[in-house]
Amino acid sequence: MPKVIEGQLNAAGLRIAVVAARFNNFISEHLISGAVDAVLRHGGNQKDITIVRVPGSLEIPLVVKKLAETADLDAIVAVGAVIRGATTHYEIVCNETARALAKLQLEHSLPIGFGVITADNIEQAIERAGSKAGNKGAEAALAAIEMVHVLRELS
Repeated sequence: MPKVIEGQLNAAGLRIAVVAARFNNFISEHLISGAVDAVLRHGGNQKDITIVRVPGSLEIPLVVKKLAETADLDAIVAVGAVIRGATTHYEIVCNETARALAKLQLEHSLPIGFGVITADNIEQAIERAGSKAGNKGAEAALAAIEMVHVLRELS
């Protein structure tokens, strides 16, 4: 029988930061709530959760980098909403935010849950922030929690 390594969804004792973009705040607030609720429902404690707000999604990676370097955290969850407009700004923000967060995760061996919604329109963003398509903030928090335990198993 092969050895199987997989994470647990147990947030007890985990120190987690949620870095949230204020731009499109009407969506981001739902993502923050979803992430915090997911941590608490899986045994986490409010005192072990830190929420950091930044202007927009493109500012998230800088704060994640600073937290990864200076804070005693087990995981970080990045949340925000980028909604397509009429220019290429959407592609730049989406691509650069995702690229930077993936790079930081690898550089610091720190789970970073990606809960930044990239949507073609407001309706899609609303669906991903707690209506029909679930809550991407909660999903990102659960992925981060699971990855903490996977990395611990590999150590």
